[in-house]
Amino acid sequence: MKAIWNNKVIAESNDTVVIEGNHYFPHESIKKEFFKPSKTHTVCPWKGTASYYTIEVDGQQNTDAAWYYPEASELAKEINNHVAFWRGVQVEN
Repeated sequence: MKAIWNNKVIAESNDTVVIEGNHYFPHESIKKEFFKPSKTHTVCPWKGTASYYTIEVDGQQNTDAAWYYPEASELAKEINNHVAFWRGVQVEN
């Protein structure tokens, strides 16, 4: 699977985990040069507290377009430290 934004592959892995229709990429599969930590956090009742990244490619930013669970709940432990995408990031084979 590949995550693509602004015509750049920002993550790539053959080992994603799909939950609620989202592909979660292993943290080590993201291209860190495109990811900037965000101060945004949200809480999912069953997965835990999510942290976010803003994606920056060729000078364009996509605010909070990636999220991950640094300490996922026991119910969601398979996505601990995996990154998922939204806000126009395309995920494809």
